[in-house]
Amino acid sequence: MTRYIIRRLLYFIPVLFAVTLFTFVLVRVIPGGPFDRVGDRTLPPEIVANLEAKYHLDKPVWQQYLDYLWNLARFDLGPSFSYRTQTVNDIIRQSLPISAHLGAMSLAVGLLIGIPAGCIAALKQNSAVDYSTTFLAILGASVPNIVLGPVLILVFALKLGWLPVARWQGPEYWILPAFTLGTALSAGIARLTRGSLLQVIQSDYIRTARAKGLHEAVVVMRHALKNGMIPVVTVLGPLFAGVLTGTFTVETIFGIPGLGRHFVTSIGNRDYPVVLGTTLLYAVLLVVANLLVDITYAWLDPRIRYD
Repeated sequence: MTRYIIRRLLYFIPVLFAVTLFTFVLVRVIPGGPFDRVGDRTLPPEIVANLEAKYHLDKPVWQQYLDYLWNLARFDLGPSFSYRTQTVNDIIRQSLPISAHLGAMSLAVGLLIGIPAGCIAALKQNSAVDYSTTFLAILGASVPNIVLGPVLILVFALKLGWLPVARWQGPEYWILPAFTLGTALSAGIARLTRGSLLQVIQSDYIRTARAKGLHEAVVVMRHALKNGMIPVVTVLGPLFAGVLTGTFTVETIFGIPGLGRHFVTSIGNRDYPVVLGTTLLYAVLLVVANLLVDITYAWLDPRIRYD
């Protein structure tokens, strides 16, 4: 297992190099530049030239890329073009913990709702409970966050007055954003859990466990659920990386200063360093999450071995 982990970590190097190269080229072929406009005003060519010289954008693209790699090797992601007093490191340092907090709570909501709902639906197959759970899962996956968030604000914040409308200032502020983002996650997890568990409980070793007289709860929890979680764990890797880096829609609706808002606004502002930094961060989280998923496979299924 140790050799496998080391080999996978070494594979990450060319993957991350390819991500930086592709993103670096892509953001520069998009029409427009970072200093074409400031607000509603168009800057004079002389000022644009001075700004490009300050941030070394007047150099050839290949030299800019080599300079970026050199700075990246020192964990320096460069200055932000839009936030002149901050670097990309500062932006990530300030906003990533908020997005990670929101993502972790949303993922917890998705797992706490999705896994039990999927198990109940599988064990009560073709019953009213199964149909109701499946319908709610499809409904939860179909309603976008941009609709669910305002509805929750209208009901629980404006009508009932139980929770605050927006911001990120304490536990009472966390409930609505986490539930908004976690609902869609729970719907997908419930459907995956149901489908996987239906296949597992029809296996020979499950029938053998029942024939031995084991209690149904023991059969499900100790034997069926562990193998049934493999498809769920598969999607949790990229899902975890995605929610960890923030969701722009939810952060915008609830006024959360997370990383997702910076990522989307940086594309519109042509803020190259922020786009590169957030994309690279997402890539790192994604490859690490996929590695953790592969390691979890070996724990869930003893037949899986890595050399």
